[in-house]
Amino acid sequence: MALTGTDTVRAALPRQIAVTVSFVVCVVGSMVGVGLFGGTPISEAADGLLSTEATHLAPASPAFSVWTVIYIGLGAYTLWQWWDRSDRRSIGWLVTGSLLLNAAWILTVQAGLVWLSVVVILVLLVVLAATFRQLLSARPRSRLEAVVADGTLGLYLGWVCVATCANIAAALAGSGVTGGGYPDWWAAAVLAVVAVIGVAVAVTGRGRFAVAATLAWGLVWIAVARTTGEPESAPTAVAAAVAAGVVVISAVVCRLRAERIKSSPKRATESR
Repeated sequence: MALTGTDTVRAALPRQIAVTVSFVVCVVGSMVGVGLFGGTPISEAADGLLSTEATHLAPASPAFSVWTVIYIGLGAYTLWQWWDRSDRRSIGWLVTGSLLLNAAWILTVQAGLVWLSVVVILVLLVVLAATFRQLLSARPRSRLEAVVADGTLGLYLGWVCVATCANIAAALAGSGVTGGGYPDWWAAAVLAVVAVIGVAVAVTGRGRFAVAATLAWGLVWIAVARTTGEPESAPTAVAAAVAAGVVVISAVVCRLRAERIKSSPKRATESR
């Protein structure tokens, strides 16, 4: 039996409320994370293990301004999902989970539980990857949906990929792991893996620029941090810059290829 309009509204309401409440929790958590409400700024929490000078994989401070864009996008998505109740790509509950995990990550760092924060951010990464997969299941029906859903969550995923690497490096540093005397080259190896992940996401996502944008953004600021601050590391800076270039180029190539494939049937039809 088909659902009526009233039934659809009732079915969507719990999800819509959950997304909205979790967004508020996430925003409050972020305010704690920047030092408001008595919280300690993330860069100073956990004995400074997440500061820009703590590890080779920590981005420079300006990199974190990307959160402003991501939070604005998440706010726009929260409002949009009240207007478009269908959630036809089934991402609402995944977004809810990602927002709560974001807040949980801030709380674990505030408590100085760096290894627990690694667990939280890894789960967050999995949730965002699952969300990205759902977004690929169907094309957005409008430019607005493309921006507030695909764009926002793509930016979110790309940045969390970089943040996960920095978080793991911080936890290892806190445990006294120094890379066996070769931290520069270990960092370069990790950045090479990030580049491979960026290529894989570009291929899977057919060149979605949002993910590549924040991945490259974070990598560039890692390069900046390693050339302008401590610890200085030319190998890490070069590896980060190269990885950023690989991510961007792969996204552009995959996008052009996807556009060419999409237009091929149309051209074939027009030539008949």
